[in-house]
Amino acid sequence: MVETTANAKLEDGSVLEIEVHGEGPAVLLPVNPRPIEGEQAESMRQWGADPALGRSLISGLAGFRVVAFDYEGHVMAHPRPDSLTPAAVAADFLAVADTVGARRFAYYGYSWLALAGLQLALRTDRLDGLAMGGFPPLDGPYAEMLAVTRATHEMAVAGPAETPTAGSSESQPGDWDSVEVTMSTGQTRQFVTLYEALQDFDDHAARLACPRLCFAGSADRIEYGERWGGVTVDIAGPFETRRAELAERGWTVEVLDGLDHMTAMQATAVLPVLRPWLTGLR
Repeated sequence: MVETTANAKLEDGSVLEIEVHGEGPAVLLPVNPRPIEGEQAESMRQWGADPALGRSLISGLAGFRVVAFDYEGHVMAHPRPDSLTPAAVAADFLAVADTVGARRFAYYGYSWLALAGLQLALRTDRLDGLAMGGFPPLDGPYAEMLAVTRATHEMAVAGPAETPTAGSSESQPGDWDSVEVTMSTGQTRQFVTLYEALQDFDDHAARLACPRLCFAGSADRIEYGERWGGVTVDIAGPFETRRAELAERGWTVEVLDGLDHMTAMQATAVLPVLRPWLTGLR
């Protein structure tokens, strides 16, 4: 049940809707709190995604004051082709916290929203805890993700006529070569902007004071074909090779056996790791 709703004014002047659920320590959760339905939901299921992921996470975090907001959906609806920078994203998250009166809060994000949480933690002393899923705090694949996002943007610029559509209705999960890019140039360009701004970021030099958790699936490694930049985005690798160093730096590290990028983001995988860790922060 939604306890309250609020609207946060973001860095670019747009307004982001927030849902606040429950009572307890505040947790910022950048997820869509409303289950997706219809054709989009079916397409998500075919790729192993949960159309009700946000709702599942909110329900699983009963006992906390969950501040849920669909940040990814918002920037897709209100693209920022030239201004989706790490500093702007961090400012947006702080605006969300301010809107709901959360002076102190924990944050959990997955994939690019995990790296966004890291950037947030470097810019504020208000975090009681940072949880990153599906993106490594050390040796993050920033260059590889820039290559993928640039290729995606180039396909968006070229338009559907230049984008293969074969297999669009028969694509298998992970079959990136058969995926058609349907995003606008503004939507794709904003992620190029984000990763361009992160190319000089040295995650080994990052120093954080708050408690922190990181996790990923042991099979989280995607090999992209040439049309996507011809790179391998290896999320699991740094968790294995840097596990001892991460622990020495104060990270709680979890590797989820056999899971890939999609399966490790599901509530059934996340909550057994995230909830006990958040409870331990009290």
